[in-house]
Formats: sequence, C-alpha cells, structure tokens
Amino acid sequence: MNPGKQVIVGVGISRTSYAEVTEICREWLERRDNPALGPARYICVTSAHGIVSSVFDAHFRAILNRADIATPDGMPIVWALRSFGFRSASRVYGPTLMLKLCAMASKSSYEIFLYGGKPEVLDKLRGNLISQFPALKIVGAYSPPFRPLTPAEHASVADMIRRSGAKFVFVGLSTPKQEYWMATQRRALPGRIIVGVGAAFDFHAKTLPQAPEWMQNAGLEWLFRLMTEPKRLWKRYLLVTPLFLPLWALQKARFLTYRQRNV
Repeated sequence: MNPGKQVIVGVGISRTSYAEVTEICREWLERRDNPALGPARYICVTSAHGIVSSVFDAHFRAILNRADIATPDGMPIVWALRSFGFRSASRVYGPTLMLKLCAMASKSSYEIFLYGGKPEVLDKLRGNLISQFPALKIVGAYSPPFRPLTPAEHASVADMIRRSGAKFVFVGLSTPKQEYWMATQRRALPGRIIVGVGAAFDFHAKTLPQAPEWMQNAGLEWLFRLMTEPKRLWKRYLLVTPLFLPLWALQKARFLTYRQRNV
C-alpha cells in the first residue's frame, strides 16, 4: 500500500517517512520478483523547485502525480504539509533516502544500478558506497551524454539494466530530467524500483559539499547550494523557487483549489 498524499500547489506529496518508504520498497520487491507483474515503481523526491516547475508544465505535473511515492524533499514542503494538518510530517531527503535504501539493499542482497552523473563521479560514488556498505551489490552504472538519448540508446540502456539484475535503479539527474526519464522508462524496467535522488550522486561521491544540518533544518539549504553553484542554480533559487511561498499561501487561503482526484 502506498502512503496517502496531500495536494500542495497541484502536486500530491506523500505523507511518509524514511522508515515507511524503506518498508514499502521491501514489500514491493517481495511481491514483484516476477518481472511480468508490471512496470517499475518510481519514487520522486519533490522539492519546492519541482512543484513550481510543474505549475508551468502540465506533463511534468502529471509525472509527479503518477509517482508511487512523492516524498517531501525540502523543509518548505514539510511546513506546507504541517499547515494542512499533518503535524508529524518530516522531511524525506533524496541523499539520505538513497543511503537508507542502500542499507536495506545491502542487508537483503538486492542489487542496485546507478544512472546519471559524470564517469568520474560514478567511480567515486561506487567506491564510497561500497566503503559504507561492504555487502552492497552495485551491478552496473551508466553516465548518459549531455544530450537527449536516441530511442536506440534508451533501449540499449534499459536492456543493460534488465540484464544486470538490479532491483533498485538510482537516478542522479537534475529535475525535471530524472522524473521524465523514470516515467518514460518504467515500462521497460518491469519489477524494479526507480528512485530519483538528484544531487545525491555528487554529495555521496564528495564532489559537491552538502549544506550543514542546521541549514537544512532551517530551510536554508537553497542558500548553501546557491553559494556553491551560483552559475548553474541562480535561476532556480532566485526566479523559480520563491514562487512556492505565495502559491502555498494562496492555496492555504483557498484562493487556489486543487482536487485530490488529480493525484
């Protein structure tokens, strides 16, 4: 059973926790060992940036809403959940979720595949994950080119993942690229769980620094990331993400309404 969702600015956000997501994934894999049982499950870690982007992109919004789980990845999303009555809502952050799932995969002998990132990032990431989880089975990795893949390339990568035997596919691309990839490839990867974890690859490879915990808890991670990658992220954090607060306020005041059935 998937966790319930609360609509926030048009996107259904799962009311969940690390422990619940991990246990749900375990249950999915126990029931879905037969690839004929259907398309891959996919999990989106959903930030304010992703929600605002979906306001201007109906297709992307539909992808987020079709996700089996859409976790509250940032503190503004957690605060929004709490404002709608879910007082115990907590953050389920992509990089931390990846480690929780790797720990579970390591103990249960579930193989993982890494999709995204530069080749040198993947090399460091594999080494750091194995150092942290010695029993973890990393059965493949792929660094996509900085251009759209052709249909033949998509098919080749999907075949690579299927042949690897991986049960988890972690996707380390930017939003919305990773969500589009998960949604379009889920039918080619039956019986698996695809998790979009964003910058987690760079964080766990130690090629990018993570914000201190106090900044994360205070909802200031955006500021830290803007300072570390200003050229790449200035539009996201100065032009797009700030729109979340007024949109949330308008929904809370009932000037904007969203129907649960759209989730």
